[in-house]
Amino acid sequence: MSVNYDESSFKVLRGLEPVRQRPGMYTTLDNPNHIITEVVDNACDEALAGFAKNIVVTAYTDGSVSVQDDGRGIPVGIHPEEGVSVVEVAFTVLHSGGKFDKEAGGAYKFAGGLHGVGVAVTNALSTAVEITVYRDGGEHHLRFDNGVAKSPLAKLRECPKRKTGTTVRAWPDGKYFDAPAVNLSQLERMLRSKAVLLPGVTVTLHIEKTGETRAWNYPEGLRGYLAEALNAQEEGGMLVAPIFSGERYIPKGDDNYAEGEGAAWALAWTEEGAITRESYVNLIPTWSGGTHDSGLRDAMFNAVKSFIELHGMMPKGVKLTSDDVSNRASFVLSAKVLDPSFQGQTKDRLVSRTALKLVSSMVSDPLLLWLNEHIDYGKRIAEIVIKQAQSRMKSAQKVEKKKGSSVAVLPGKLTDAADFNPDRNELFLVEGDSAGGSAKQGRNKEFQAILPLRGKVLNTFEVDRNRLFANAEVHDIAVAIGVDPHGPDEQADLSGLRYKGIYIMADADVDGSHISTLLLTLFFRHFPQLVANGHIFLAQPPLFRVDVPAQGKKPIRKIYALNEDELAATEDRLRKDKVREGSWSVSRFKGLGEMNPEQLWDTTMNPDTRRALCVALDAGSVEATENTMTMLMAKQESGSRRAWLEYHGNEVTGDV
Repeated sequence: MSVNYDESSFKVLRGLEPVRQRPGMYTTLDNPNHIITEVVDNACDEALAGFAKNIVVTAYTDGSVSVQDDGRGIPVGIHPEEGVSVVEVAFTVLHSGGKFDKEAGGAYKFAGGLHGVGVAVTNALSTAVEITVYRDGGEHHLRFDNGVAKSPLAKLRECPKRKTGTTVRAWPDGKYFDAPAVNLSQLERMLRSKAVLLPGVTVTLHIEKTGETRAWNYPEGLRGYLAEALNAQEEGGMLVAPIFSGERYIPKGDDNYAEGEGAAWALAWTEEGAITRESYVNLIPTWSGGTHDSGLRDAMFNAVKSFIELHGMMPKGVKLTSDDVSNRASFVLSAKVLDPSFQGQTKDRLVSRTALKLVSSMVSDPLLLWLNEHIDYGKRIAEIVIKQAQSRMKSAQKVEKKKGSSVAVLPGKLTDAADFNPDRNELFLVEGDSAGGSAKQGRNKEFQAILPLRGKVLNTFEVDRNRLFANAEVHDIAVAIGVDPHGPDEQADLSGLRYKGIYIMADADVDGSHISTLLLTLFFRHFPQLVANGHIFLAQPPLFRVDVPAQGKKPIRKIYALNEDELAATEDRLRKDKVREGSWSVSRFKGLGEMNPEQLWDTTMNPDTRRALCVALDAGSVEATENTMTMLMAKQESGSRRAWLEYHGNEVTGDV
């Protein structure tokens, strides 16, 4: 290992090299579908803006895929700063594009593109990309080989001025993907969903190998799509009531949201059978849901609960939860959010906190009004919901009896959840008694439990299992979760697991990271099945709070930032909103104990707004993970740790 550390140690990755060095940061590597989706999304953004009516995707036998639209066409002029055509900039420069200006008059007000890396990633991970642009009365052509333009953008021939649009054909480079070929079934599903979300737009897929052509156009939009997905008609079948659909958007002059933000939705309850749930943000499919999903569930819960209470249908002793209302509900949701925040470049999950209240406020009142206008349908839905609640409560009572003998021996400092429901309850392992006190006050008492930990937990990497319970903290954790320690190759008995999620909640500083590492070591070494089954999470408390003074009609605001990057982005947004420089104040949380209960709930514990990380174990790299943990945590590996720290020393910043 080289120990030289001089000027030559610093590498600068330019152009598309960052993508090729770390492709997993920019796209999924299962197959090339996502880099094709990036091109399709650009065409859909043109349709969303009202300039395209047809999108045609062709899958060729040589593995390439083309995407054609009849939108405005990418601008073909020379970029004033880069000195090359705008088309070449779009495909070669990261963080470039026409979707950053979200103000009135911008090219795209609502778009899925946030960072300007989409088609540049497509170019970086393809052996070749060809672009044809019809614009300004000319047909323009540009080809890239391995990300490099063969020649500048050239005008091939004249064309009618009314003919506009863009065609992009890409040949994905198989060396970057587990499966080199595009998954056609996934591609078809994605294109069909785009047609649902773009009324009046026809989306077509050609498959050259089989000669098949499939086209989608949904005149009824979300309603027709949900009916097709459920394979049922509104007059009966498996539906409890007709599909409820609608759309609402924010008018001009609203103080809390931007004009045009809102949602379109289609909802249906079924007594049995498969459930369909799909959600989108600015046409981007969010397969893992997010805060807009939570907003829709919140609206359903509020409306149905209000209807049941209004008509006196609630049986004595029954208490509804959000899951009771949404358990048998199918929905398709399309949200419009001005400046959405996604989890990762693949945009599988929306994390914008404002989206929850936005969608909830759009749907709640219309749904309650619809239920009261159609009382018979409303009562059918209410009966399904009440039945779900009663079934849940009976199940919890049965489990409580089995566990009755063990309640007395639970750790004394454990503040348990009021309801015993292992399929829903959560346990928070909290650093320090002060933070534990705030967590106890801020939690949802129905399903969240708190176990405060004193100081740093024992490093259990080399502790024999028979001596594990000699440590009081480890003993309390094991008893609280209800699972005995086990090895990676053992068939662990998880039937006694008392919590669906176990959250490590430590301060956002060096000591907090150390405690989190020690707890992760405990679970990795002695409770590996909990990790493998996705029960272990890392809470993500914010490091900064920004206090923004009142501005016009906007009241005083408190904005939280997870790290310094988010803080910088927040301050940039405040400047863009014309908040006077220096009028806001920034506070740095030294620990969880500095947060009051409400702040801790909103930022770290609320399932609808928190950003917890699920700890996963990659089945393909178990040995590598074991070696890394041994190097980091084993007592006899101090030499390896020192060498590792010296090698990675320039990648960290000090926390003084």
